[in-house]
Amino acid sequence: MSYKLNKKLVNLVPYDPITGHYDIRLDANESCFNLNDELKSKIAKSISQIDFNRYPDCLAKAPIKAFSELYNVPEELISAGNGSDELISIIEGCFFEAGDTIVNVSYDFSMYEFYAQLYEVNVETYQKEADLTIDPDKLIAFCKEKKAKGLIFSNPCNPTSLGLDRTAVRKIIESLEDVLVILDEAYMDFWDQSILSEVDKYSNLIILKTCSKAIGLAAVRFGFAVSSRTITNAIRAAKSPYNNDTVAQTIVSDILSEKQYLAECCDTIIRNTKKLYKDILSINEKYSCFEKIFEPCTNFVFIVTDKYEEIYKYMLDNSIAIRKFKGAIRITAGTEMENYRLIEVLDSYFKK
Repeated sequence: MSYKLNKKLVNLVPYDPITGHYDIRLDANESCFNLNDELKSKIAKSISQIDFNRYPDCLAKAPIKAFSELYNVPEELISAGNGSDELISIIEGCFFEAGDTIVNVSYDFSMYEFYAQLYEVNVETYQKEADLTIDPDKLIAFCKEKKAKGLIFSNPCNPTSLGLDRTAVRKIIESLEDVLVILDEAYMDFWDQSILSEVDKYSNLIILKTCSKAIGLAAVRFGFAVSSRTITNAIRAAKSPYNNDTVAQTIVSDILSEKQYLAECCDTIIRNTKKLYKDILSINEKYSCFEKIFEPCTNFVFIVTDKYEEIYKYMLDNSIAIRKFKGAIRITAGTEMENYRLIEVLDSYFKK
């Protein structure tokens, strides 16, 4: 007899992002801004002082301090992970046991369900309203009906670009006192409804933050979980000892301390997104070509269209990468020139 993979692994396929070179990348919701030469020099100097023969700081104290100062959150409520993905994996693998139920929502980030199922946690999916919004009362009732031990969702949402205001989020958390609510605020830098400053009011809340979006450090793989002292201590204990390498910690510490730079980048991205949204609306007015264009509170625009396959392929043929879903496309806001080119190519597709 030969060795066989177990049922959790046998049908898994590796994550398959778009590969190859494209002149414009608007597919992964990254920041459109690379670091300037001055910041790269600052990082290079810091990295040159690393003792490469030593293990990294297992608690990532320097980046946590920088995050604390940027977002005005106590350091003792913050834990660091190798991207939000690792933190999602740790939380779903350690805070729940096999057979427990965790609720996710649809549409939302696909990795929430992936990691839960990998750890043999039961997943129940709440279907959003027809307009892709969440009804807080219905979500609360669904969690209670399913006897959920956990609830995970992104706010604002990836991929729909829509968000729940603070009042709705508070209601969900407070109505589910015995449910661990995992709130992913990866895109909240582009909106104004964060409850990060309120995290220590709740014993059942974890807020996830990432350096891959507004911070512009997708290459570094660094994320943070913010929660009560009890939960934070548990995450720190459950994670692997040296999960954030010293190079990544050094880069993140340097960039998170650049408050003015980060604010200017974020403001520009918000302006570019609003302009992109208006330009896509103009395309639709011209050709009546989309079923629905959602007004975003993120750095991307979500469009419902039955032409998703054709548009996606046409963009790739013109060296522009966007993201496709069944029945929809998602376009990240780029620089002014990238957005201009995107609109130019989109117009040419419907004109042909």
